[in-house]
Amino acid sequence: MRYDLVIFDNDGVLVDSEPISNRLLAAYLTELGHPTSYEDSIRDYMGSAMHRVHDLVQERTGQRLPDDFDDVFHARVFAAFEAELKPVAGVAEVLERLAADGVPYCVASSGSHERIRVGHRTTGLDRWFDASRIFSSQDVGRGKPAPDLFLYAAERMGVAPGRCAVVEDSPLGVQAAVAAGMDVYGFTAMTPADRLRGATQLFSDPGQLADLLE
Repeated sequence: MRYDLVIFDNDGVLVDSEPISNRLLAAYLTELGHPTSYEDSIRDYMGSAMHRVHDLVQERTGQRLPDDFDDVFHARVFAAFEAELKPVAGVAEVLERLAADGVPYCVASSGSHERIRVGHRTTGLDRWFDASRIFSSQDVGRGKPAPDLFLYAAERMGVAPGRCAVVEDSPLGVQAAVAAGMDVYGFTAMTPADRLRGATQLFSDPGQLADLLE
């Protein structure tokens, strides 16, 4: 394989969480007096850290979200994960192939460590990711689209940025990977291809991914 490290985004790439979390985020923002549709949430917040939600709401309305916003939102999300969350179809086979080939991999997510762990435990993906392979925007000062998280993951894994491939499904994630000097493979299951401009290559089926990375 031409890469020394494959860095996976989590939400929408490893676990099929974007429909759940964006449905709940849109509903909660609307409940708080900030009308938001599911489509609005996908467009504005998919792939971002929670601080972006706070920043955009304040920028647009001049109002701050409640201090317990993150805690309430995550409680709702985790409850829904326990009932509904599934792994992205085909991703376990990709991880199995990488492991069999001895190719290092990790996850670098805008979500919190707790969110990543809950999602992996619920879907059974925790068998592929011990703590040394998990990186969160909590670990760095700036989330995506800043390159900090991907650069941090590469540094911790001991691999130069130019030898890394990133697997992403959000425009913010693609921007971050490009800014980090990494090749990025854009997953178009939920995001139109034209919103992932800048990706090294696009794919719509995880079954294609291992071959693309070779």
